[in-house]
Amino acid sequence: MTKVREVIAIPMGDPAGIGPEITAKALANQEIYDMCKPVVVGDANVFKKAIEIVEKNLTVNVITSPEEGQYEYGTVDLIDLNNIDMTELEYGVVQAQCGKAAFEYIETSVNLAKAGKVKALATTPINKESLKAAGVPYIGHTEMLESLTNTKDPLTMFEVRNMRIFFLTRHLSLKDAIAQMTKERVRDYLNRCDKALQRLGIENRKIAVAGLNPHSGEGGLFGMEEVEEIRPGIEAAIEDGIDAVGPVPADSVFHHALNGKFDAVLSLYHDQGHIAAKMTDFHRTISITNGLPFLRTSVDHGTAFDIAGKNIAASLSMEECIKLAAQYAPKFTADTME
Repeated sequence: MTKVREVIAIPMGDPAGIGPEITAKALANQEIYDMCKPVVVGDANVFKKAIEIVEKNLTVNVITSPEEGQYEYGTVDLIDLNNIDMTELEYGVVQAQCGKAAFEYIETSVNLAKAGKVKALATTPINKESLKAAGVPYIGHTEMLESLTNTKDPLTMFEVRNMRIFFLTRHLSLKDAIAQMTKERVRDYLNRCDKALQRLGIENRKIAVAGLNPHSGEGGLFGMEEVEEIRPGIEAAIEDGIDAVGPVPADSVFHHALNGKFDAVLSLYHDQGHIAAKMTDFHRTISITNGLPFLRTSVDHGTAFDIAGKNIAASLSMEECIKLAAQYAPKFTADTME
């Protein structure tokens, strides 16, 4: 049986950051081409310079549409937006032209996905200050994707090795996050997590909910959140037909998930899940945005302006990002989107 190689769009990221370098390094890996058909969306001159910096034996094939790609190892198919003045480009410096360009790479990639010309996006780092300097009205990828696809509240999932982590809350203070841990929210998110896993082709989905307090509150001895909100939310989701368990003490639930006892964990707040994932394997922690009409994976690090243009940045995260998109893309379904 012939292995399906889906077309994966890779928006190049902020030209002044490490995005072009790690993309070039990743695409110098034969395994990427064995798994998918990668197409870079960016600026040809910037990318050719990145190839020089990382000293890889790659050629660039400029195309106008994914259908024109060769998708052969050693040749990088690239849709050239030609939107960077190389005489003004400075690595590691916030620049309006770079913020504008980075947004345009993402916008073009999203349009290709919406048109069905690519099956997934594997995104590289962008810089919030550069976006602001360019007058781009978004602070990051998630906000862009939410607006460009008219998607409400996209759902973030981390995957590292065989562990998957969802987040009930993310960018909130711990005090505000706890206030969001209601029965209704827990129930809603467990349903959404189950649907997200289904879209990725995962069967027999068992989801554990992490506890908030020590020993998940020990029946109210160390806090009432589990008793009053979290456990009732889990029970309500079970009534909806979701295979959910918990709350499981946070000091053990991620270990059990990593060893296959659970298909995913619902982390209650930002650092709870982030620490578990990044302590497991920092460079292989990949973010997946669920709820979009297409699959999107992303590295979970920034533009690293301090090392941009120096051939220092490692490409392992980018390689894992593309591989994960390639792995899930053939199974991904959009007909059950939220």
